[in-house]
Amino acid sequence: MPHPASRPHNRLLALVPPAGRTALLGLLLLAATACGPTISEFNARAYEQATSLKVEALALMDKATAPYAEHADAVQHLKTELEKAYEFAKGRPENEISARQWRILIDPDRDLLGGFLADWEEQSAFSATFVEEKKTQIARAFDTIIELESGKKKPDEVRNSP
Repeated sequence: MPHPASRPHNRLLALVPPAGRTALLGLLLLAATACGPTISEFNARAYEQATSLKVEALALMDKATAPYAEHADAVQHLKTELEKAYEFAKGRPENEISARQWRILIDPDRDLLGGFLADWEEQSAFSATFVEEKKTQIARAFDTIIELESGKKKPDEVRNSP
């Protein structure tokens, strides 16, 4: 029976000092986990939320040529639904990118939907031209979220991947 050190993999390990073996094992484990999914799986609920909220938001934006006070309840309802979508995205594992996109979209200090709604409340109404321009920008932001979700692997694709 050959000596264990004569096997090729054992000869390589014999060259690595014991402390280095621990580091090598750590690197191998890190490399193995790095090969796993880096983004969450597709979620039908998240996709439906994004598409529904896009339609609802753009429809409400059409009303921004009228005084904010006439639509304050609808705005509050939309903000609540947007916060729910953000919290849902934030609570999913490995979903930081999607959650960040939702946060950017709804942040009242930015120039997307959150900022539009805050400005509408402050300024009372907008011109139709301004609303159309903002709708184009906000539709693109929603599309980014929707495309990110729809591009994720389905759970069965993740389980069956090599």
